[in-house]
Amino acid sequence: MKLAVFDFDSTLMDGETIDFLAKAYGKEEEVSKITKKAMNGELDFYQSLKKRVETLAGMPLPLVEEICNDLPYISGAKELILALKGKDYKVVVFSGGFDEGVSAGKKVLGYDIHFSNTLHHKNGVLTGEVGGEMMFSYSKGRMLKKVQNLLGIGEEDTIVMGDGANDISMFPYAKKTISFCGKDIVKKFANIIVDKRDLREIIAYI
Repeated sequence: MKLAVFDFDSTLMDGETIDFLAKAYGKEEEVSKITKKAMNGELDFYQSLKKRVETLAGMPLPLVEEICNDLPYISGAKELILALKGKDYKVVVFSGGFDEGVSAGKKVLGYDIHFSNTLHHKNGVLTGEVGGEMMFSYSKGRMLKKVQNLLGIGEEDTIVMGDGANDISMFPYAKKTISFCGKDIVKKFANIIVDKRDLREIIAYI
């Protein structure tokens, strides 16, 4: 048995879940400003996540679910996951995004399990608060080590892939580290770089 770990937003799913939610709720501009601050290093992952989710306070939960059930996926996502499963990989998703989106993605793409954050809601509306297993820049690396220990899989048999700075914490624990259309900082740490926006390109590396 081997292990493949994917980021979700902009790696399997074509975009950022928070952006789709913000657009549907008329908060696109506010979220975009916070994202820019994070990209410029003015906010860390945890701060930017909390601030962006705060903008969604009051959003009806059924609208959240409607958006998450209609997210677009990157070309080749299903094919890559099938190819990995055919080679005895357990396919896991770690997302700094939200359970509502990643759960919907599991139904479409068929990965084995996911770990993500949860949008807190009360009386059918979002409270603007968020919690979960993927809140910090180091969360994915820490969770990867736990999953490897649980399954008895070492770094020799582990592939990880993502596009953002919070994916880098996984890289020390995997033999193959893939930047998929990643930011420059990710490319610096990855040992495989794929810049074509088609996940079938990764099949050659498994």
